[in-house]
Amino acid sequence: MTTLGLDVGGTKVLGVVLDDDGAVVAEHKEPTRRDAAGLIARLEAVATSLQNEAPGAVALGVGLPGLVDRAGTLRFAPNLPGIVELPVGPTLTEALGLPVRADNDATCAAWGEHQLGAAAGADTALLVTLGTGIGGGIVVDGRLVRGANGFAGEIGHMVVDDGGIPCPCGRSGCWERYASGSALGQQGRTLVAGGGGRRLLELAGGDPAAVTGEHVTAAAVEGDAEALAVLDGFADWFALGLANLIHVFDPSRCVIGGGLVAAGPVVFDPIRTALSEVRLIAPEHRPPVEVVPATLGARAGAIGAALLARQAQPG
Repeated sequence: MTTLGLDVGGTKVLGVVLDDDGAVVAEHKEPTRRDAAGLIARLEAVATSLQNEAPGAVALGVGLPGLVDRAGTLRFAPNLPGIVELPVGPTLTEALGLPVRADNDATCAAWGEHQLGAAAGADTALLVTLGTGIGGGIVVDGRLVRGANGFAGEIGHMVVDDGGIPCPCGRSGCWERYASGSALGQQGRTLVAGGGGRRLLELAGGDPAAVTGEHVTAAAVEGDAEALAVLDGFADWFALGLANLIHVFDPSRCVIGGGLVAAGPVVFDPIRTALSEVRLIAPEHRPPVEVVPATLGARAGAIGAALLARQAQPG
């Protein structure tokens, strides 16, 4: 069956058409609107464009960045301030005349990676997405873990430093304040503010405020010692949170997604080293946990959403 999938990111809404074989046969994207009415209108517009490409589509899945309940309502979105209690699923169902399944974006991406990507063949796996924050999806014994309300997987809001850096969620010390893509950018800006990071500053066009995580990884790929040191510190924070998750869920594979994945070994090598140094409980008595990059790229959430939409359909 042909289904549609939308993924709402901080900057864009990406939509795909998925055919019977799970191949993406059409794609459309538009800038994200950050107000409730505007977001709904943008989702309708992208979905309608996809319907025009695939008039036989039988269902739509939507991945949203926040707490999405089992009825398809976006209850809270830390990085979309002001959008709360938004009934995305029911509203789109009525507007489009299609069954709609709305879920957390990282949960959708986890399902996409489990079915068609880097987590394929792993019955128990974690997906960790590194972007503005940290998203997470959990598959245990081949099934998504969604929790009593649909809110499971908010791994970025584990507290790893009680009383630490304030988080948009309203708490302090959340893992994503130390180990997300935006956190890496902040660590780079801190380096520059202290008089270091000359290569980071050059890559940012001489503007200290413009330094991003991508500049840190680009400099590290070039071999810049200061950027490599920043990544080592980042990896320590990342490994701390990942070890906690491994202890709770005992996965055979941890899939890391998000823009930082493109940097390859310069990111993954220090993460793997730091994870070994964190010392999982009795590491000599347990099989090693694979830590691998995601393979579906920016389409993972939209693909996963389209796949999840099929679960509500017969056949």
